[in-house]
Amino acid sequence: EVQLQASGGGLVQPGGSLRLSCAASGFTFSGYAVGWVRQAPGKGVERVSRINTDGSTSYADSVKGRFTISRDNAKNTLTLQMDSLKPEDTAVYYCARYPYGSTWRLASTQYDYRGQGTLVTVSS
Repeated sequence: EVQLQASGGGLVQPGGSLRLSCAASGFTFSGYAVGWVRQAPGKGVERVSRINTDGSTSYADSVKGRFTISRDNAKNTLTLQMDSLKPEDTAVYYCARYPYGSTWRLASTQYDYRGQGTLVTVSS
């Protein structure tokens, strides 16, 4: 059974940092692109970042330069380091697995598995 367990969310002030982690199990982690999507209250799912099997990365323009995605294939773990957080980053963040042939352009919907999500609230 594929499982993606996200953790690390919480309440942080604007300008602060958080580190999200995703523990993957039930599949060969190194063989898949993985990433993060988010959903703010009352809005649709938005792509955040994706890391491919070769380590190449993509970021939404809204988070570029502030967020860093990384993966540890030995530990089956995906990480999102979020710095300089803004109130508009407030959302439930989900880790996602992307099947072969999927693209960054459609990363907000083209995943085949998504974890349960972790809430990030940026507020003073």
